[in-house]
Amino acid sequence: MSTDSPARPRERAALATRLPDSATSRARHSRRATLAMVLLAVLCMTLMAATTALGSAALPLGEVMRAVVGRDVPEGTATIVGQVRLPRAVTGLIAGAALGLGGLQMQTLFRNPLADPYILGISAGASLGVALVVLVAGPTGAVLGVGLGLSGGATVAAAAAAGATAVTLLVLAASRRVENPATVLIIGLMVGYGVTAIVSVLVQGGFGQLERVRAFVAWGFGSFAGTSWTDIQLLAALVFVGVVLAAATMKALNALLLGDAYAASMGVRVRRVRIIVVIGASLLAGVVTAFCGPIAFIGVASPHLARGLLRSSDHRLLIPATLLVGACVALAAGLVAQLPGQDATLPLNSVTALVGAPVVVTVLLRLRRSSRAVVT
Repeated sequence: MSTDSPARPRERAALATRLPDSATSRARHSRRATLAMVLLAVLCMTLMAATTALGSAALPLGEVMRAVVGRDVPEGTATIVGQVRLPRAVTGLIAGAALGLGGLQMQTLFRNPLADPYILGISAGASLGVALVVLVAGPTGAVLGVGLGLSGGATVAAAAAAGATAVTLLVLAASRRVENPATVLIIGLMVGYGVTAIVSVLVQGGFGQLERVRAFVAWGFGSFAGTSWTDIQLLAALVFVGVVLAAATMKALNALLLGDAYAASMGVRVRRVRIIVVIGASLLAGVVTAFCGPIAFIGVASPHLARGLLRSSDHRLLIPATLLVGACVALAAGLVAQLPGQDATLPLNSVTALVGAPVVVTVLLRLRRSSRAVVT
């Protein structure tokens, strides 16, 4: 005799009708993610072409393509494309991808939608390193760099990397003593505030001549220009290491979305993952700052744009999508900053803020609406 109640056949029927819908939903979501990735890749290539073709003087796209592949073009065009515009475009591509990925890692690790790759004081440490070389050491720092086989730009990049590394090591040492990620975040913020105060003293305290102060301020505006192909090779190699570290923690980051306790119950070694994520994000932010200066907002905005496009929090999808979104945002901002057809340029950070600020405001408004919904 069957023990099923009259309701159970209806429940089974309802479940049977839901299963195809669930499979259909997953298939639809997969198609949406694939389409979004393809569109982002096409947009990225389009922005690369536009960045290379446009500038103070526009170049025909066909001539640009011939210069890229090494065909016979005028020497001036070959120089502009090969030594100025193409390196700038590739630098923007790599830097934007790195900052977007670093921001995604920090937002997930600290469960803070407004976190960015610089939240642990990486930018402040890089600024201190550059300030010590440009403002305090001055010609002595340049001579030391030459003695080490470095050019002026490479000396500044090395100083920025050293400062960022020092701050990262300090935060990592502190993070080994605490369990709560919020405490690590506060420690990083306090370190950043302290280092920024030192930089302000160096700038305002008369430690550097006016020309040096102007050079330091110009570095702080951020720029994708001025990198050589040797610089780009090093930048790409270090960013690749950061991407590999991020890929190795994809499953752990998905588990951390539900909290440290849940992640630990799933076998995630939370402290170890936290250290790997901090090292990876700090590497991405530090190397970009070393070669391009501190570039704001890309790390905050890109992960949210990627989530909005995919409608997913799965890091297996978010990591490649955020890389592409960060690259697109950086290339678009760099293109606007160049003011095509004009001899002047805009500060890169001013342009990125125009993109990032609306995203931050939108996140705040959503958080406020969510909190109201919970209360009601």
